[in-house]
Amino acid sequence: MTRASRPAPPIEPGAPDVTLAATLVGLIAFGVVMVYSASAVYANNMFGNGFHFLIRQTIFAAAAFVVLVIFTRVNISLLRRSTYPVLLIAVLLMIAVALGFGRSAGGATRWLAVGPVNVQPAELAKLAMIMWLAHSLAKKSNRVRTFSIGFLPHVLVAGLLMLLCLAQPDFGSAVMIALLTFVVLFAAGAKAGYLLGCVLLAVPVGYAAIASSPYRMRRIKAFLEPFEHRQGAGYQITESLMSFGSGGWTGVGLGDGRQKLLFLPEAHTDFISAIIGEELGFIGVVLLCAAFAWVVFRGLRAAWRAQDEYAGYLAAGMTLFIGLQAFTNLAVAMGLLPTKGLALPFVSYGGSSLLVNAAAAGIILNTSRYGVSRAVEAPVPAKPKRPQPRLTTARGGAR
Repeated sequence: MTRASRPAPPIEPGAPDVTLAATLVGLIAFGVVMVYSASAVYANNMFGNGFHFLIRQTIFAAAAFVVLVIFTRVNISLLRRSTYPVLLIAVLLMIAVALGFGRSAGGATRWLAVGPVNVQPAELAKLAMIMWLAHSLAKKSNRVRTFSIGFLPHVLVAGLLMLLCLAQPDFGSAVMIALLTFVVLFAAGAKAGYLLGCVLLAVPVGYAAIASSPYRMRRIKAFLEPFEHRQGAGYQITESLMSFGSGGWTGVGLGDGRQKLLFLPEAHTDFISAIIGEELGFIGVVLLCAAFAWVVFRGLRAAWRAQDEYAGYLAAGMTLFIGLQAFTNLAVAMGLLPTKGLALPFVSYGGSSLLVNAAAAGIILNTSRYGVSRAVEAPVPAKPKRPQPRLTTARGGAR
């Protein structure tokens, strides 16, 4: 075997990205504090116990720390071998919800009751989709730019999960799966023409899905003119905007917000960022955005420095999963996007979202343990030259 054909030695795992880990732990802890601040009055009114959501979120946070550590230490190859079982479980759970075996709330059936805990299969489906995309694209790395092998199968699987989301109905999760599929395919090098054609096809389909649903049309109208629909579909967004506006630069103080006093619906879940804006002000929101921006930056850095294509696609997908959710939640609360039921990662109340995001974050940290720099490559040591014999003249002297 020649020197050039020898396989590279395996990369020894190091410590995970410390700054990324500290940011993630800080977001989870911050979420517990803000859930209590945003939910105490509502919990006391509904359950007669102001600590109801605090206790549950604390338990979820403790479980999330365990999940974070497990996925940080688990072998990447084991994650890859579990791709199809996880995808199958996610599809079966989504089918069960679509068939009406789930728990209904707010006109949608999105949860399965597992004892005292309600599980949202759509969250697992997003994680499973990223795992399958990373596995499939790494396996087909030489044929990613082909239509029948590198593009079509991935779009079909994403379409199946999106249809199951729409059957609940959960339009926000369907859009998120579409976005994740698009960006991971783009990162893997899929043909731009295929991606553009898929977008052009998705636009009329998305319009039809919105136009055929009266409540979605009401949300679009409320998004365009929220204060004209303040007593109807625009109530939630107008109250959210008032929360941000009343916070000013530094906020009214932690725990002193007014909109959580039964004015802003879903204050501890989908619109918790509005309570953060009211109580911690513009500075608090900027710091929150900076924390998520740091998670995205370090996650994409870990993906770029990953040891192989699978780990890189996996880390990139998980990073974008967290980043897109955070951006969408904040944009909705600020009135920049129509209202969607997406939680703020690590901060909003909810066990399913918190545990799935902790698993995604753990995978990113796991990838960072095996990172290698692609910018600087170690030079191959040159083979030492043998000393040349000295030539002598006929008289015996050195030339």
